[in-house]
Amino acid sequence: MNAETDILERADGVFAEALAEALDVREHETGDHSKRVACHTLVLARRFINDPHQLRQIYWGALLHDVGKIGVPDAILLKQGALDEDEWNAMRTHPEKGYRIVSQIPGLGEAAEIVLSHEERFDGSGYPRGLRGEQICLGARLFAVIDTLDAITSDRPYRKGGSFKQAYDEIVSMSGIQFDPLAVQAFMAEEKTLREMVEAKCMQSHDPAVASNKNNERSAP
Repeated sequence: MNAETDILERADGVFAEALAEALDVREHETGDHSKRVACHTLVLARRFINDPHQLRQIYWGALLHDVGKIGVPDAILLKQGALDEDEWNAMRTHPEKGYRIVSQIPGLGEAAEIVLSHEERFDGSGYPRGLRGEQICLGARLFAVIDTLDAITSDRPYRKGGSFKQAYDEIVSMSGIQFDPLAVQAFMAEEKTLREMVEAKCMQSHDPAVASNKNNERSAP
């Protein structure tokens, strides 16, 4: 990677973080949800990938996973109660809307695919394309585990966050259904690291792929 390319990738990362933060503010998220799930997804990704460019793509894809919700009306996005069928159909458009946004940013093509695929499920029951198994890109399969971890362990206005063990049990029970079994195995192998990060609400900078990490030399399970 030459110096000019490196500068452009760093600039793209700063822009991606700013975009994700804007969405978190709009959704009234606390604790920087987008940065947190991006940071934690990398823990799993490094068990499969060593290439810094691919790791950046996974980080940015996870960071911007919900950016399409910018196109969802506030009355639906911020509704406290259950969504009706029409509202739910509107909410389900956010991966495609997010893809249209992120795919226009130079250098974020692989990240855009994660945004498009982050609501898919390993058994094919997800959306928007009903992808199954390895039809879903690796970054999205890893992200799905982390998104559930964060959803269960984070506080919400209407409830207190659950324990890591609650999240762990839920993720393991959904292996092969909602989650890729390989992603679940990686999650189980990284339990100690992820538990510590969840407790610390750990986040990283916009260029995480080049940061030192004890998992860099690990191979896929």
